[in-house]
Amino acid sequence: MTKQYNAPFISVEGPIGAGKTSLATMLSRHYDYHLLQEIVDENPFLSKFYDDIEEWSFQTEMFFLCNRFKQLEELYSEKLVKGYPVISDYHIFKNHLFARQTLRDDHLEKYERIFHILTDDLPRPNVIVYIRASLETLLARIEKRGRAMEQAMDPSYLEQLSADYDQFMRDHQRVYPEIPVITLEGDTFDFVSRPHDFKRILGMVDEAIQKKQALF
Repeated sequence: MTKQYNAPFISVEGPIGAGKTSLATMLSRHYDYHLLQEIVDENPFLSKFYDDIEEWSFQTEMFFLCNRFKQLEELYSEKLVKGYPVISDYHIFKNHLFARQTLRDDHLEKYERIFHILTDDLPRPNVIVYIRASLETLLARIEKRGRAMEQAMDPSYLEQLSADYDQFMRDHQRVYPEIPVITLEGDTFDFVSRPHDFKRILGMVDEAIQKKQALF
């Protein structure tokens, strides 16, 4: 059973290069909420994964799953259960999305068993901010931030990932209609460079938080 809590727990999501960490950091500073950031650079398999997805996908996804599980377990005991609001730059349930795309059938079956054991009772975000963007925009942002391991990424992988994210969010809203999803068009929202865009996002987040707090 998913753990229950009364604190706002906002997750910022989107495909690689969408700007999740930038927006989560800005929101955390604005609201003075605890910031939870996913572990990326510490994954020892990630650079190998981008070079050979089929060979290194299981190791990569298992590392992410175990580390995100540990983060969320600690988060629940240290913050959420005590009523501290949190903003995260990932949603652990996207791990299943990545795994379905990259793992072969025998590995996926093993992964799904472990995934459900670890995540079925994890705290679930009660507000989601979803940044979607075109392939062109995502590739430009990936190139700009200059992570060497990401430069070898196959654009077709990123394009399929973006489509899977759209479907994931549609499915999430169908299964969990009580959790607001704020969808931002990353091609037109420049929340880093344009204060007006960030202010518009704050208005949408404020409204979602107020609606959820009425139920807390």
